[in-house]
Amino acid sequence: MDTVVLSRMQFALTAIFHMLWPVLTTGMAIYLVIVEGMWLKTKNPVYYHHARFWAKLYVLNFGIGVASGLPMEFQFGTNWAPLSEATGDFLGSILGFEGAMAFMLEAGFLGIMLFGWNRVPPVMHYVATIMVAFGANLSTFWILAANSWLQTPAGGDFTAGGKFIVRDYFEAIFNPFMVNSVAHMFMATLETSLFVIGGISAWYLINKRHPEFFATSFKIVLASAIAVAPLQIYIGHLSGEQVYHMQPTKLAAMEAQWETTPAGEAADWSLLALPNDKGETNTWELTIPGALSYILEVKPTLSTPIQGLRDFAPEDRPHQIGLIYYAFRLMIGIGFFLTALMGITVLQWLRGKLAADAIADQKWLLRAWIFSAPLGYLAVESGWIVRCVGRQPWTVYGQIRTVDAASNLPAGDILTSLIAFTGVYLVLFFAALYFGSRIIRQGPNLDLPLPLSATIDLDAPPTPQPNQRPAEVQQ
Repeated sequence: MDTVVLSRMQFALTAIFHMLWPVLTTGMAIYLVIVEGMWLKTKNPVYYHHARFWAKLYVLNFGIGVASGLPMEFQFGTNWAPLSEATGDFLGSILGFEGAMAFMLEAGFLGIMLFGWNRVPPVMHYVATIMVAFGANLSTFWILAANSWLQTPAGGDFTAGGKFIVRDYFEAIFNPFMVNSVAHMFMATLETSLFVIGGISAWYLINKRHPEFFATSFKIVLASAIAVAPLQIYIGHLSGEQVYHMQPTKLAAMEAQWETTPAGEAADWSLLALPNDKGETNTWELTIPGALSYILEVKPTLSTPIQGLRDFAPEDRPHQIGLIYYAFRLMIGIGFFLTALMGITVLQWLRGKLAADAIADQKWLLRAWIFSAPLGYLAVESGWIVRCVGRQPWTVYGQIRTVDAASNLPAGDILTSLIAFTGVYLVLFFAALYFGSRIIRQGPNLDLPLPLSATIDLDAPPTPQPNQRPAEVQQ
């Protein structure tokens, strides 16, 4: 019944649950832009039906994302009031930008995207879809800018009383972690969405339902994943290099490294280990000699030492080393698995095995795609665990400790709200599973008529109505 621990648990619950939904909406919005653009270009109705079908899953995720995201921002005022008071001049503006600029942009055009097919011209509808995608990903930018500032605060100074005074907003927004963090999260949402769409398409294909329709979505996903999956690994590597140089305690926790490896020596990479926080050692460990030097610097020896956890006082380093260590490896393992699956599928495509009349025979491949559908979520959640738990014991790295950032609330009150949030989120989760599975079971409506405006050839002369003289005669 510790106030700080309970507040951390409540924020972790709301963050982990909320993250499930915008991950899909931000990436799927880009997919909707792709298929609607292909429909406008080719006039092929199949792309229009793709836009209508996948938009149903989009709006389901959007609605639950809104409902689950509101408590997160309110918690800054309820459970983390000292943090809000100290950093509000910057974080308040950034979170306000995310709500007023990004979320409102997405929500404002969402109605046109969903209900405007027969109410606005096709080009205007496409603009609305683009604005929805832009707004969703602009939210990612602002949220990651705020979180990156917590990791590497910049653009101002902390007063003697602990309040952050902004000196340069642009420097604070474009703090050292921001660019790689935004790019890494953008690729994560896109990759997760691609493999969810690919996994659902694989389920239809293996059950031989609408094979031509879902062979199309499967190939669009695959063509996009060729670029996204390897690039995500590379950007993740760049983020790891930043942790190496700017957050040594986090790197030591990610690698469960207790002893310092001096500069000029080779650093072994821990493949698997069983960290023992109390004993400040690993109970057992499987290492690859010299591999960490190549991972961090592409050299056999280090130019900068890797500090071990024992170099820092217990109160200045993260705990829960096992959680950080294995969350990091789970994220990496999933990233390489998805890239390998993409590569194998491309080979099958080149061999002609992905034709609509033959793809259902690739059962092992389709099952692998179905299995991969939830893996992106696990990777994203694992990455955020590493990012935030690894930052401890700091809320603002090196400046404000978590114990000083929490509101002084009765522990029983926090426990009550934690239980209430858990119950509400369980209801929302099972509701999402029910309605999502119903959308998938029903499948696409291929008899849905095209928008009236799309069936009119605007370049053709008007057709004279019965008993109507041609325009020249009227004139």
